[in-house]
Amino acid sequence: MPGHRTALALSALAFVACSSQHTPATDSTATTATTATTNATASTASAGDPSAPVPTPAQVAVSIPNGMQAIRVFKDASCGCCKSWVSHMQQNGFKVTAIDEQPATLDSIKQAHGITDHTASCHTAEVGNYVIEGHVPADLVVKLLRDHPTDIAGLSVPGMVTGTPGMEGPDPQHYTVVALMRDGTTRPYAAR
Repeated sequence: MPGHRTALALSALAFVACSSQHTPATDSTATTATTATTNATASTASAGDPSAPVPTPAQVAVSIPNGMQAIRVFKDASCGCCKSWVSHMQQNGFKVTAIDEQPATLDSIKQAHGITDHTASCHTAEVGNYVIEGHVPADLVVKLLRDHPTDIAGLSVPGMVTGTPGMEGPDPQHYTVVALMRDGTTRPYAAR
């Protein structure tokens, strides 16, 4: 099955990319939420309004719907950018359970959630009834949970984009967060 092999190859490529670009962050699988009070990087925006400031972690944590704070993240144990994204989610009020998996198992998880070669990244998360693929900003996960659209299966930031949460670095890139529709199609959800 060509898509399966390509997704596995992308998982391996993503692992190499995040291992070589980032130093490993402290791996914390604690299930207690942390609400940080840091300043927002008002570089770009929320869904629908590219000029809107990005909310601070404290603002995001307050707005997570009750009962929706738990998120399971499937990742490679040695991937530094995945660990950094887990920290980003914790700092924004999510109770994260990080589960380290082998690349073949990660590929199976992605397939089970309908992640394709075009929407794949390095880690896959489950929150509420949604899948989150890659370095999706916490405020957009909260928006998805609050709006609770029935036609969206999840969100993805395909590939490994510098400037996304967990992939911070020099020369951040603009990127599109993609809505994974339940009918198997995709559409833009937000631009950052």
